Amino acid sequence: MAVASLLVPSGQGRAQAQAVRVQEKPDPGSLSALRKEAEQSAKELEDATKALEKRRADIAASDKQLKEKLAALQELERRVAVMRQPVSQMAELLYEQPLLGDGITPFVSGSANENTLRALSDVTQILSVRQQAVEQTSALYQEAERLAAEAQELRAGNLLAEAQESAEVDTLRQRSDKIVKSLTAALVKMGIKVDKVGRAALGCNPLRAATANEYPNGLIPKAMLCPLQQKGFSLRADATIAFVSLNEAYRRRFGKSMCVRDAYRSLAEQQSIYYRRPGFAAVPGRSNHGLGLAVDLCGGVERSGSTEFVWMERNSKKYGWFHPSWAYTGPFEPWHWEYDPKSNSLL
Repeated sequence: MAVASLLVPSGQGRAQAQAVRVQEKPDPGSLSALRKEAEQSAKELEDATKALEKRRADIAASDKQLKEKLAALQELERRVAVMRQPVSQMAELLYEQPLLGDGITPFVSGSANENTLRALSDVTQILSVRQQAVEQTSALYQEAERLAAEAQELRAGNLLAEAQESAEVDTLRQRSDKIVKSLTAALVKMGIKVDKVGRAALGCNPLRAATANEYPNGLIPKAMLCPLQQKGFSLRADATIAFVSLNEAYRRRFGKSMCVRDAYRSLAEQQSIYYRRPGFAAVPGRSNHGLGLAVDLCGGVERSGSTEFVWMERNSKKYGWFHPSWAYTGPFEPWHWEYDPKSNSLL
């Protein structure tokens, strides 16, 4: 049986159908929504890529089973060939040495001798062995057909599954690239230097917010941070993008950008401020500034009750920023504002 001739159906049609479930969505309008959509697209792409990797691992295991089945099939073919040989030899022997020239005449006349009986016994044995060989050969062929069918099903299933997963990953990658490009263009337009995703950090990677969580307070690498429009200050990617959106709204209201006095603080900077301003700074390693999630503002916002401060109270939460309750009383810090990564009210 020729195993190499097994045909594999194409999975292209089903793969295309599979990719349809990754629906094309319109680009979100606001900068914060763009960031959330970009992160979601990146997460979907990551999950689909992991699923593809798992599928390929399953395919590798399945291929191992396939090879085992093909090896078993070849062994069956060998056993069938071995079983055919003695049957052929016996048939050839019987042909070369017929029972008797007179056929069954000796048995009818009662003149059969010992040689005649031995020959008859040989014929009976040959027929019995032949029948047994035929039955076993038939069973082996059935087993061979079953193995061949399973091998073909495994091979076709493997190729189809991988094609489906690959098509979905490609669709998600295109979607992710599109939304990240939109976000990048918007940030660049507003003066934020943005990296090409996956390259060495020369500016801001808008998808690195979650990565920043992996580092201790005050020890976040610059590559994990994004600069603000106010030069010299930076925050986590999500906080930066939300702050840029908040800053644009502030600029439309007051005709100028927000004044920033402080943003992300390294551990060394936290220690320095803590010793210089005791009672007015968190214990080093515990400040939200060290997480890239807090800013200290000026330009009017630092005065509680001012027009700028009241505007911030009424509008900042729309962009995920808020004035913590403790900052109203002790210590009293009207200039301190924090970003909530879990905020669902971003516009």
